[in-house]
Amino acid sequence: MGKIHAADRAAFAWVASHHVPWANRALPALSRAANHSRLWVVTGAGMALSGGRGGRRAAVRGLGSLALASTMTNVVLKSWVRRPRPVLDAVPMARRLDRQPWTTSFPSGHAASAAAFATGVALESRPLGVAAGALAGSVAFSRVYTGVHYPGDVLAGAALGAGVAALTLRWWPTRPVEAASAPPPRGKVPALVEGHGLVVVVNGSAGPEGGTAQRLRELLPGAEVVERGHDGDLIALLCEAAREARVLGVAGGDGSVNAAARIALDRGLPLAVFPAGTLNHFAGDLGLTHLDDTAHALAAGEAVLVDVADLQRDHSHPFSAADGEELGPELFLNTFSLGVYPDLVRFREELEGRIGKWPAMLVGLVRVLRDAGPVKMRVDGRPRSLWLLFLGNGRYAPEGFAPTYRPDLTDGLLDVRIVDASRPLARTRLVAAVLSGTLGRSRVYEASTARTVRLSEIQEGAELAVDGEVRPGASQLRIAKGRRLTVYRPEGAQRD
Repeated sequence: MGKIHAADRAAFAWVASHHVPWANRALPALSRAANHSRLWVVTGAGMALSGGRGGRRAAVRGLGSLALASTMTNVVLKSWVRRPRPVLDAVPMARRLDRQPWTTSFPSGHAASAAAFATGVALESRPLGVAAGALAGSVAFSRVYTGVHYPGDVLAGAALGAGVAALTLRWWPTRPVEAASAPPPRGKVPALVEGHGLVVVVNGSAGPEGGTAQRLRELLPGAEVVERGHDGDLIALLCEAAREARVLGVAGGDGSVNAAARIALDRGLPLAVFPAGTLNHFAGDLGLTHLDDTAHALAAGEAVLVDVADLQRDHSHPFSAADGEELGPELFLNTFSLGVYPDLVRFREELEGRIGKWPAMLVGLVRVLRDAGPVKMRVDGRPRSLWLLFLGNGRYAPEGFAPTYRPDLTDGLLDVRIVDASRPLARTRLVAAVLSGTLGRSRVYEASTARTVRLSEIQEGAELAVDGEVRPGASQLRIAKGRRLTVYRPEGAQRD
């Protein structure tokens, strides 16, 4: 240990003895900017505002990792380890930083925060991670150059920060770059040059931005683009579009895509999905991140098959065309749930675009469990009292309470996740398991797969969440896999 300390002091003396005029000005300023994590908060805000969804995810993971690393370093480790600051005699006055002599030097909190932020960002975005890493490295070096820390302090802090950021993967795994697997249809789909033969309905009330209809007219001048206003009947517009189209198109969020998928299946038409909603989960799994992606697939005649989960009630549902035209069974492309999940969906979607899915899920979970009650029903004939029943159209990853993406869109399975309310202290145990990353071993949580799920004697007043939209409940439901939908997707599609 003595040799290590001696080498650490020797390395510090070597850095102190080298004089770089520009660094005498830049590095002390950079080190001060990182005080109280101000530099990283500003950097994260810039990523979130200008980097799209990927930038927001990177900022949230980076800042969350920073908060964990900073707490562990400054609250825990520095109270255990007492190492004096370096002696400043060897450091030129021009580059010294003011410091509190009574604070311990090991490990470097600045280095831990910098490495945690940069590693968290890199886990979500390699280009942003490279830039953040260069900045973090400069901050870490500045702590030695300005005489605040020994090199060993900085290396230990950086290792701690990077490790904490990597640990976040246990609770919040990253999504793969590749889009979900899906096979091509058996026959060819129409290749619509400039969109001739496509009728696309644009849900003007979906998504954070306007201008979708005009952009589609520019991309596909041969297509018929129909805009739905805030008070328009989306179902009626889609039914009318399906009568005239070779290919039915929809521009909107997951709720709009759900409606279009139901009509496309009934009419035997392929579907063109243009991501124009706020979250676009289905389009994201397909690898459709921009309007251009779908336009390219249409021109090339490239498509895939995706599973559909049919949802059959004990009575008819008022989801039908205004002219009384009958539609096939309800369906979902992403997820179905009841229990506290409909309320959780509301809270999560309010926050998800700003702080990420897992943090938004956790905040929403605490809020709904505080006020909600369990729902009674029979699941495949077995009486249950549940906080949550979640069904995914295909197996979702990661396992646990925040399903994020699907690796396969045609696995023929329902992803069944249940939170049992009959266990003692079920709410407390659920939150503790989510926070500790041990949900898979918790007795209040059950996970399985099925091809059919039957629900009966559902408690009156229990609402449903179908593809992110809340719908009225029913006393009996049958959810089954079997049908497949043809959807345009370009070859080599990747997630955002």
